Amino acid sequence: MNRKTSLIWFSHDLRIDDNPILHMAAHSDALVCVFFVEPEWFQPIATSQPSGPRIGPHRWRFLQQALVDLSEQLTSLGQRLLVVFGSPQQALPPLLQRFSVNRVLRSTHATSYEQRQWQQLRDAHCQIEWLQIDSHDLFQPQQLPFARDQLPTSFSKFRKLVEPLPIAAPLEPPACLPWSPLDQQAVKQAAAELPQVQPLPHQDSDWLQLIGGERSGLAHLARYFDSEMPLCYKQVRNELDGWQHSTKLSPWLALGCISVRRVVAVLKQYEQRFEANESTYWIYFELLWREYFHCYAKRYGNRIFQFRGLRDARPLTSFYPQRFRQWSQGQTQYPLVNACIKQLNATGYMSNRGRQIVASCLVNEMQVDWRYGAAYFEYQLVDYDPAVNWGNWQYIAGVGADPRGGRHFNIEKQQQQYDPDGDYIRRWQGQVVNAACDAVDGADWPTYS
Repeated sequence: MNRKTSLIWFSHDLRIDDNPILHMAAHSDALVCVFFVEPEWFQPIATSQPSGPRIGPHRWRFLQQALVDLSEQLTSLGQRLLVVFGSPQQALPPLLQRFSVNRVLRSTHATSYEQRQWQQLRDAHCQIEWLQIDSHDLFQPQQLPFARDQLPTSFSKFRKLVEPLPIAAPLEPPACLPWSPLDQQAVKQAAAELPQVQPLPHQDSDWLQLIGGERSGLAHLARYFDSEMPLCYKQVRNELDGWQHSTKLSPWLALGCISVRRVVAVLKQYEQRFEANESTYWIYFELLWREYFHCYAKRYGNRIFQFRGLRDARPLTSFYPQRFRQWSQGQTQYPLVNACIKQLNATGYMSNRGRQIVASCLVNEMQVDWRYGAAYFEYQLVDYDPAVNWGNWQYIAGVGADPRGGRHFNIEKQQQQYDPDGDYIRRWQGQVVNAACDAVDGADWPTYS
């Protein structure tokens, strides 16, 4: 009888709770668990696109913490996690050969880059069984009442169709896992090759709670739903600052440290234990937005990264380095925008309202190509989710799913509504200092450099 050796390629499913991949692998004779840290994440990308590394210190720290936690969780189940600093295209084939792997398992990704990567490896090693499992979303593809290419053109239409659908109960962690052929010394050596984590630049006690990993994510989930905060979520969700003004679940959801099905299960228990009101419904409503953007990315592929998005005409914006530098450093002529960006730079986090304001400013007031803002968020945000991030930026820029053709926020009005006394601006030092929109030479020609 042939020995069955499975390999789990962890990616955005860094947990043992409600992870169907672990249950599928449980009947293997041997199991290899691996995560790839790709060197290109830390390098500038093509010059024809928004430049700069794809992952910054905040995201990298949170991911490192999540990997350490996953490794410890797997060890408790008799397994080991190999974290490889290398691209899957180069680093995975030697592992397949070394351990005689005959089945590779991975969570399905919404975006085209990861899908293309998977398909290339699958084509090159067709003698192996390759299985992707949907573990990152609320619904299974076969549940949806429309084909992928028939995705509703607006969130409202999507919501009405999927809201009545049942959500499967989350799976409990497996009791144990198959034997690991990984050598402990090799695991330690691979970990030593990873990029170093930089010291925290901001020591605010609130943001120190953003610790990557399943156990910290589940602890935060429990704390939030052991409080009265869910009952007033809708009233405070647009506040610019404060740990208690939103669920703060997005960082752990983005990496799959907690599953969205587990969140919904805890939400439903909360509604039964306390009450169901407009605010508790709105938490689910926001999770449906996440679901929509994941479906959107699967439907439109590379188009979610393209300048014109889903539109026929190109946006009337361009790239002005001076303007983008001012925006990304919080040195614009708009104090509220500056404060939001400085909070992002210091903590790796920004409120949803803040994200809309700064995105609208970059596109509408500063007339900068929206992709540079999306790429900057990719670099900074600890809760970066590619489908949600790029979908939301397209929405603001008017090249995506918004039937109204983009959103333009009145920054002065937003400041009056959400920071009337200027407390947020003062806390994050958003006051304007020498914020000319463009640099000019002696003849008043823009230098754009």
